[in-house]
Amino acid sequence: MWFSKSQEQVLQELKVNAATGLTTEEAKSRLEQYGPNKLEGKPKKSMILLFFAQLKDMLIYVLLGAAVVTLIIGEFIDALIILAVVILNAVIGVIQENKAEKSIEALQQMTTPKALVRRDGEVKEIGSEDVVPGDIVILDAGRFISADLRLLESANLQIEESALTGESVPTDKVADDIHTDPKTPIGDKSNMAFMSTLVTYGRGEGIAVATAMNTEMGKIAKILDDDNKELTPLQKKLEELGKVLGYIAIGICVLVFVIALFQKRDLFEMFLTAISLAVAAIPEGLPAIVAIVLALGVTRMSKINAIVKKLPAVETLGSVNIICSDKTGTLTQNKMSVVKHYISSSQNKDEPPVELIKSLVLCSDATFEQGKATGDPTEVALIVFGNENNLIKRSLDSEYKRVSEKPFDSDRKLMSTLNQTRSGFRVHTKGAIDQLLQISTSAVVDGEVVPLTEELKLQYLKAAEEMSDEALRVLGAAYKDTDRMIDPDEMEQDLTILGFVGMIDPPRLEVKDSIREAKMAGITPVMITGDHKNTAVAIAKELGIADSIDQSMTGAEIDQLSEEEFSQKINNYRVFARVSPEHKVKIIRAFKAKGNIVSMTGDGVNDAPSLKFADIGVAMGITGTDVSKGASDMILTDDNFTTIVHAIREGRNIYLNIRKTVIFLLSCNLGEVVAILLSILFFWPVPLLPTQILWVNLVTDTLPAIALGLDPGDKDVMRRKPRDPKESFFAKGAGLRAIIGGILIGTITLVAFYLGLHEFGYSLRSSNISEEAMTNARTMAFVVLASSQLFYSLSMRSATKFIFQVGFFTNKYLVGAIIIGLVLQFGVISIPFLASAFKVQFLSFVDWGWVIGLGLIPLIVNEFIKLFLRGKDSGEDRVST
Repeated sequence: MWFSKSQEQVLQELKVNAATGLTTEEAKSRLEQYGPNKLEGKPKKSMILLFFAQLKDMLIYVLLGAAVVTLIIGEFIDALIILAVVILNAVIGVIQENKAEKSIEALQQMTTPKALVRRDGEVKEIGSEDVVPGDIVILDAGRFISADLRLLESANLQIEESALTGESVPTDKVADDIHTDPKTPIGDKSNMAFMSTLVTYGRGEGIAVATAMNTEMGKIAKILDDDNKELTPLQKKLEELGKVLGYIAIGICVLVFVIALFQKRDLFEMFLTAISLAVAAIPEGLPAIVAIVLALGVTRMSKINAIVKKLPAVETLGSVNIICSDKTGTLTQNKMSVVKHYISSSQNKDEPPVELIKSLVLCSDATFEQGKATGDPTEVALIVFGNENNLIKRSLDSEYKRVSEKPFDSDRKLMSTLNQTRSGFRVHTKGAIDQLLQISTSAVVDGEVVPLTEELKLQYLKAAEEMSDEALRVLGAAYKDTDRMIDPDEMEQDLTILGFVGMIDPPRLEVKDSIREAKMAGITPVMITGDHKNTAVAIAKELGIADSIDQSMTGAEIDQLSEEEFSQKINNYRVFARVSPEHKVKIIRAFKAKGNIVSMTGDGVNDAPSLKFADIGVAMGITGTDVSKGASDMILTDDNFTTIVHAIREGRNIYLNIRKTVIFLLSCNLGEVVAILLSILFFWPVPLLPTQILWVNLVTDTLPAIALGLDPGDKDVMRRKPRDPKESFFAKGAGLRAIIGGILIGTITLVAFYLGLHEFGYSLRSSNISEEAMTNARTMAFVVLASSQLFYSLSMRSATKFIFQVGFFTNKYLVGAIIIGLVLQFGVISIPFLASAFKVQFLSFVDWGWVIGLGLIPLIVNEFIKLFLRGKDSGEDRVST
């Protein structure tokens, strides 16, 4: 804890003389001991290892088993299709993983290329990689810091540390400070300077106390480098489903084969039937369909300024119920702005305080021209304030030429300039209002200069305190006229108070409405920032994130709690202030420990670890660093909080579409299983051949399933609570619908088979059935199985709304898929060589009437079931408003 030690102690511990620095030999020795001063990452996996890692999934195992099965029964095309799906999924996974982990490389690039150090009694410029612990590093304005330093000297030193703390205002540094509290936040370590932060003002010297991975930036790199590949909710559901379907497939094979043994049927025929049933039980197109649905969702999201890097993140967004957002640049505009002013006047205070603005602008070194700013953000805000009131800095500097100045000093907390006027000279002083009151003897009241009484001082202090309570940064101005050039030491005496202004980094205008919409959707917004508590709470109150300061907590307070205690209390807080990167990760983990699905937004390096550990990390595309983008799952190209809400809506609908696709596929496949199993159990002829089952799977498991995945979605989806991450695919009656649908499809397939036999005078229990009758019966069962599944897909668009409410033609892809499916089915039984291959025949007009009528039954029954489900839709699911 270098920040708790004096300069002498640090120099002694690191065995170096500040006046001469390290010798060349000692520096070389330490470089060998500590290694180069650069951030490291884990060795990269080879492409082959990455490829095989993608195959470690239960559903992939099931698909590979299905490919083997289809090869055994001679269906080579199906086997090739299944293998192609597996390989394609693995290739996509490799590409995503190879591109995703760029965080460490970006961090490495952020390390400064050159550093000024004192070695052998001379100041030398060396590569930052050669800086070692004990090096005396020289700091000046505009230079990036090459290692973590304990400051030895500081003169008006200010360092911009937003990469680590999130604060947009540079931090004052004082080398002589000593911090005894071991839990002092990074932003409060005024005697330290950190790697990759920027010196904005003043100068200083420091001794390198940590390099490479031992720096604060290195700690972030280590966090980013940790393996944290927890499965998303969708991946967990698909893995669970894959296991269940795998066991079902094996069970069916064994059951059918055992029954066939007892019934003394043709074992080879039953073996083929058992295998075809196993394939039927597994929707082998599911991974491909899910990938296609997610990919198309990604395309739609890119049109609303949300670029998704990892496909499962689309669905994960839909289940988010906590959005943790960085304050600076995400909820706020990342620029200081004057929002209030105070002058002692009984007249109209809305009039611009011209003399106050003049002093503040003239006593500033920043510039702001054509939308581009240079200099301290606080001074930039003053220049913009002047521009808004037609007091342009360039014009004022030209009219009132600066002839002398007394630079800002962190001890005085003041800055003064001496400017020429028509009648002589005027001193302009700006700084802390309490300091100004101590060196002033008069004040401007109602345009008149009057003595500064104690009563008047109290008025100024009270008004300043009110601004501070609103989390405004208060900056005052005073002046004095003189007829001669005076020394800088004489400037800050016997001044006249003009007034003061209040500044803040204001919230983004559109964010308030977005937060209100998020709350309507049952999502809790949480602010996490490195800024001060009062400032953070003020912004949070204005945006509607928090109601009182009691809902806020600092990083120091977090450190006082154990992880378990913190997790228990986490839901009581909406603002976390003065936090470090480690605190952010701890907050994310605590929310996740309570069963929440957490999104984290941010743009700085300090946000990168929490972006990675969140269920979905959202980086800002405009202001975001390469590190934050590399660690995130999604990037907002417009840096707009509103886009997150739109993305959540899209994510929710995509999940619903995937779920209805899964339920549809399982219903269809269950129907096939029911038809075959019942026929075997009751000693009936098998109504479908293996090739016919595989054909129906091809027709119904592709286009209609994909079309369901492209459904426009539910307009009321953002009026519901976020989905419980533990919720099964089969929750809220979805499993029951799948079973009912499957039983209906299987039953009507057997009915069609019976009717086909009955035309030739046979029944299901008849023996020695003629080949003509069997072909007719199987054709009817074949057509009913396919058509019923195609019609049934229409009813799957909504669990509670009728087809006419959803809109029959609102999903044109589905209507097209049904038409194409029916045309293909008609082609199979009407084109001679196809009919011969599938052992089917053309049906009579009456038979077509039967098969179409039977095929519509599952659709009609499912629509009637919705009558009973409508009353249950929403009571517990809708968000109360």
